[in-house]
Amino acid sequence: MAAVQVAPQNRISDKEYQSRVWAWTMYDWANSAFVTTVLAAVLPVYFSQVAGSTLPSPTVATAYWSTGLSFSLFIIAILAPILGTISDVMRGKKRFLAIFTGIGVVSTALLVLVGSGDWILASILAIIGRIGFNGAITFYDSLLPHVAREDDRDRVSTRGYAMGYLGGGLLLAVNIVMIQLIPGTWGARLSFLSVAIWWAVFSIPLFRRIPEPLTVTASLGQGESILSASFKRLKETIKDIRRYRELFKYLIAFLIYNDAIGTIIGVAAIYGAELGFGSVELILALLLVQFVGIPYSLMFGRLPSKEDPRRPVYLAFVLYNVFALPLLGILGARYLPSDLVGTPPAPFINTASAQGEGRYAPQALSGSTSGDWQQITVSARSLGTDTDQVYLFSSDPNARFDFHYNGQKIRLTYGQGPEFGIWAIQIDGQPVPDPDTGEPEVLDGYNPTVRYEMAATFEANAPGEHTLSLVNSNQKSPGSQGNAFSIGAIEVLPGARSSNLLLIVGLILAIEVIGLALSFLVGKPLFSRLAQTFDTQRSIILSLVVYSVIAVWGFFLNSVIEFWCLAWMVSIVQGGSQALSRSLYAAMSPASKSGEFFGLYGIMEKFSSIIGPLLFAAAGILFGSSRPAVLSLVILFFIGGYLLTKVNIAEGKRVAQEEDALSKA
Repeated sequence: MAAVQVAPQNRISDKEYQSRVWAWTMYDWANSAFVTTVLAAVLPVYFSQVAGSTLPSPTVATAYWSTGLSFSLFIIAILAPILGTISDVMRGKKRFLAIFTGIGVVSTALLVLVGSGDWILASILAIIGRIGFNGAITFYDSLLPHVAREDDRDRVSTRGYAMGYLGGGLLLAVNIVMIQLIPGTWGARLSFLSVAIWWAVFSIPLFRRIPEPLTVTASLGQGESILSASFKRLKETIKDIRRYRELFKYLIAFLIYNDAIGTIIGVAAIYGAELGFGSVELILALLLVQFVGIPYSLMFGRLPSKEDPRRPVYLAFVLYNVFALPLLGILGARYLPSDLVGTPPAPFINTASAQGEGRYAPQALSGSTSGDWQQITVSARSLGTDTDQVYLFSSDPNARFDFHYNGQKIRLTYGQGPEFGIWAIQIDGQPVPDPDTGEPEVLDGYNPTVRYEMAATFEANAPGEHTLSLVNSNQKSPGSQGNAFSIGAIEVLPGARSSNLLLIVGLILAIEVIGLALSFLVGKPLFSRLAQTFDTQRSIILSLVVYSVIAVWGFFLNSVIEFWCLAWMVSIVQGGSQALSRSLYAAMSPASKSGEFFGLYGIMEKFSSIIGPLLFAAAGILFGSSRPAVLSLVILFFIGGYLLTKVNIAEGKRVAQEEDALSKA
């Protein structure tokens, strides 16, 4: 087969080179909106509450959502290496990037059509969108060795992640405002459309400014098709795995440590909710990681650069944060007032007339009823749970339920259906005001189909003994055929935490300013020699050390100030570790086979979303808490980091360069 050679990046002007780098990083800005808004923040909740509202329960909706995501990951894991190899053979990286970007953009835009009960349409569009997103990422990553100069790949890769944080975070903030201000479901639906437009518009610079890589096979053997040549080449690569031994050793290490990183990213919000942190703290912490991660990603990209004189300063600042942030969180939680830093309030004292904190089945509720109430049993199979659920049911116009408890926050689990009506909520005989409108809050049980395991949370003005009352208002929603209602469970929640986020952020910023000053003062005298030893490999290992500290600290933390300090630490290493992992892989992969090898890299990224969550789930089930599960991730960081130290990076680069030289012959 013949080959065509193109002028490498160092033969173009610096102005043109920077233009191409900017265009490449803008795609990270473009597609990160899909991650933050569609995959992480909005669509999962919208699917459960709106699109899946006709499913038997939120549990079933979540199961369908997870199944769809797993299916899309499976499809792209199969397609990625095959399509990557085809793109190498037929000179089509940008072509395939455009195709998959188009698939992702169109399917995301069509989510605007998803309304109540459209879970099948939402599932199909989400699966197609995820395939488009992940397929495009494969070809986008494969352009890195063709865009960035060899000695500049770390900086360019981390710059891409920084741009992704900024772009995804900005649109997520806008979408949150849209959801709050636009009535009904249109806020969420228009946010999906905004993601599609954002993704499409900001992808344009890449397609306009970056040429198709030319160092590829240009002719085929007699009687050989593109598809057969691609499968043949992929087969030869797998067969010749010993030749790329260091690269595949690195892939195994990456599979393990990236699994733990992905798990921390995926379970952070759930873990915080389990510890009792409020939704405001969790959402703002998510935005914090998005924006704070920008400068730290750029900083980590500079750590391996031999030409940057500020490397000792960067290294000193990272090491300072490893000690300063945990110290601030731990001492703040211990010595500052509880209502400022979000430590758990004192437990409620049980009295003879109250049951205290705990979860009660309907048969054991400490309460009284008036009117006609019946028990109904809902099968576990229809709910998607392990056990049948017992519900108290009433359609009596005079029905009332009073629950006596000792606490402040309380959660009611109830059912919905076509014959259900509107019931009033009272605490201590007074209507509960709606936090948004100030009007008396009610529970609307109407839904076109029967649906269980719905939940609503109410809060008294102060902790103590209270009575929660559910009263039939004899009102119906439009379309409702009756005024029935069902109660599945009532849960008295742990005492509400209170915190001052402005104070917490102010303390963190003060610590960061002190750290910057110290790093500039003593960084070069104390860390110059150590900084000279840092390359991409050691920079990744440093990030894994920081992640290990995060996992250990996550086992002990129990305050809002600690959670925010921990989120800040995650933002320090999250973008840098992933960006440097990508650039190191690019350095050890032959540029002439970048599509094929980044297809394999994509497979490892997909499989890296399996082991960590399973380990997390197993530890949670075994110990009955997520705390040991967080601690268990240290094992993955240790094993992955240890295997990374065994990779001979120089040998891996030599093999890649030798392969590229052969492709040009």
